[in-house]
Amino acid sequence: MMNASETGHAKNMTNLENLIAAITKCGDKYNPSKESIKLTSLQALLESIKESFNAFYNTQTAYSKAVAAREIDFEPLSKLITRINNALKASDSNMRYDEIVQSIIRKLQGRRASAKLTPEEKAALEAEGKTKTQISTSQMSYDSRLENFERLLIQLASIPEYAPNEEELKLETLKTLYTELKASNSNVVGAYLTLDRARAVRNEILYHPITGLVDRASDTKSYIKSVYGTGSTEYKEVSALLFKNQL
Repeated sequence: MMNASETGHAKNMTNLENLIAAITKCGDKYNPSKESIKLTSLQALLESIKESFNAFYNTQTAYSKAVAAREIDFEPLSKLITRINNALKASDSNMRYDEIVQSIIRKLQGRRASAKLTPEEKAALEAEGKTKTQISTSQMSYDSRLENFERLLIQLASIPEYAPNEEELKLETLKTLYTELKASNSNVVGAYLTLDRARAVRNEILYHPITGLVDRASDTKSYIKSVYGTGSTEYKEVSALLFKNQL
């Protein structure tokens, strides 16, 4: 379902089609001196808007597919991290290195190093003049997960005791997975930039001052009013067509 703003963009395009239909009925009497509101110019504008809408919808679909693919690619990561953690615990690795790995794993899984304080515990500490800063658990963005996964792999590479026999837990396999996840995330970023450019082009055609649809439609209405008068059927028909800036 389109949001209100997207619906408004589409409504502006539909109203331009209706405006052109109304102008066509006027025949030769519609003869403005201003080039940008001549019938042929408005028809060309409509085609440009349709092309920009199609480009936007195509890039929007591509972006949605990239997002969905990334979610699928990242979905098994949490369980895999748990398996890596258990494989490390089952090895003869140094406890000091294990603690470093644990701090990275906590970030990857969105867990706290310490339990979250209740409001009552916070109030009790404040009453005693003490404060306790707690680290946010919101480091679960895809960029953060990739960064922490890379840190985990670097740390595991420094622990010779981490040498699981399971293929999916081996360091080289994990490095390959990291590369694939990074590419999946980059696909989303690239798709979003393409979508953003397509949106900008569409909005430029619709809402640019003077040359955009909204301003040109307003000038067109003014011209029809000057030719036919405020109370005319022709003007009433076009004045009912609303063109709103949705930015």
